[in-house]
Amino acid sequence: MKVKCPTCGSQVAWTESNAFRPFCSERCRTIDLGAWASERHRIAGEALDAPSDAGTPTSGEAGDRKG
Repeated sequence: MKVKCPTCGSQVAWTESNAFRPFCSERCRTIDLGAWASERHRIAGEALDAPSDAGTPTSGEAGDRKG
């Protein structure tokens, strides 16, 4: 079976011998990874607030006691 490379659009054989599938090459795979890392690719959904420091004790919590 052949599929289109998501980066360049060339036809790629979908076989176990193709280590870069669904991409045609390591270059196309790296370009795609860079697009995710720079947030050019995104998964649709609602925006989330910035992650909090859950697990870090704050003033008044058990890790902050003196005595």
